[in-house]
Amino acid sequence: MFDLLIVAAASLLAGFIDAVAGGGGLVLTPALFSTFPNAAPATLMGSNKAAAIWGTGWATVQYVRRVSLPWRRLLPAAVLAGAGSFTGAWVLTHVSPEGLRKALPLVLLAVFIYTLAKKDLGREHRPRFTGRTEALVAGVIALVVGFYDGFFGPGTGSFFVFLFVRVLGYDFLHASATAKLMNLLTNAFAISLFVSKGLVWWHVAGVMAVTNVIGSLAGTRLALKHGAGFVRGVFVTVVGALILKTAWDAFLR
Repeated sequence: MFDLLIVAAASLLAGFIDAVAGGGGLVLTPALFSTFPNAAPATLMGSNKAAAIWGTGWATVQYVRRVSLPWRRLLPAAVLAGAGSFTGAWVLTHVSPEGLRKALPLVLLAVFIYTLAKKDLGREHRPRFTGRTEALVAGVIALVVGFYDGFFGPGTGSFFVFLFVRVLGYDFLHASATAKLMNLLTNAFAISLFVSKGLVWWHVAGVMAVTNVIGSLAGTRLALKHGAGFVRGVFVTVVGALILKTAWDAFLR
């Protein structure tokens, strides 16, 4: 019972962080691995995604209602994100992500420094592309980050947000809204693989799903209320924390 309370609380905070700027895995994944140290990693990842998809789905609905985006052009990209995630999850069952684990802190550090250096980055919504070009560029981003999500995962939402801001020219609020749509599909496709292999603890995932939605509701409301500046601030904080956490896991633990 105490174990469930720990991961439920972690899922609540993860839902909040994910809804604003991505990176909820920073909280929930370590909580699951420390609470259930003897469980198979794939089972914990499957249970994680089976819970997180509910909060992501709720946040996506809220953003769709309030944020104007070219959803029809972004939906194909979301499908590609899902396909990439499924492929990455399949590769994970055959290949160790150890090399990527060591490179991740350096990639996140580059994102962190670039975001801080560009004071105006993501403060104004100025899309660089339109029509099929926007759909194509978004699709490439979605496929690559989706694969990463299925194969490894930490910081997926943050990578989506950063690339939509830097490459597509979105502000942080619109980028976060788009990232939710992508994450919804990456989770759904990865879950399909984990479920097919029986790698989900439904009793744990069910409890975490409830608190994840509650956290997502709070995060989405704050992001919509305070706009791009608030999302940028949370994004920088989350990426900074991700750098410390991933560097510790890769080089010090």
